[in-house]
Amino acid sequence: MHIRTARWADKDRVAALIADAVHPSPLAAWLAPDPAKRRQVLVDVVGIWVEHAMFYGDIHVTDDLTAAAVGFHRYRPIPPPTSYATRLADAAGTHTDRFAVLDALIAGRQPTEPHYHLAFLAVTPARQRTGLGAALLAHHRSRISRIDLPSWTTALAGGEHLLARCGYTPRPEISLPDGPTLHPMRRDARRSSGMPVNASHPVDNRWQDSHL
Repeated sequence: MHIRTARWADKDRVAALIADAVHPSPLAAWLAPDPAKRRQVLVDVVGIWVEHAMFYGDIHVTDDLTAAAVGFHRYRPIPPPTSYATRLADAAGTHTDRFAVLDALIAGRQPTEPHYHLAFLAVTPARQRTGLGAALLAHHRSRISRIDLPSWTTALAGGEHLLARCGYTPRPEISLPDGPTLHPMRRDARRSSGMPVNASHPVDNRWQDSHL
């Protein structure tokens, strides 16, 4: 297996891969209750963030595009995607309000100091539990260790154990209204004594976090 940096031509396949990985989860059902529209909504919303990561972060994939890790370089404030509100409404349709609620809840917990934001870690359903997620996470760990900054992410239920093996520790949970619970986690820099969850004010991260 070879892990490489994603190219612009890969972005649609990466968005579809992440959507397919998230699709069976309780979070996906909460975000898009209409099962007939759910996958397309996920593809279109994730696509906004995959494109944004091409400019303000990085995307690493396996050569066969069956697994992907998407992150943002939050070493300084970064803008939201261009025309985000309009694009989100176009992508999510009648489900837009649920994505907005998730945006706000996650933004309220994200650190404000410089950090790396692991937004998505996903493996296509047919290849899950084959070691691809662990390999991508090990690759991720080697890169963030070199920059020596904290890393922050939010996991779905069941994803915490893999992240814990990479040095992430749990933070207070996020409970969605009448929905599932999300699990923020952090990995401290090697020289850091700790990292506050949110020292002063929320950052503009919107909906980005899922790990399958």
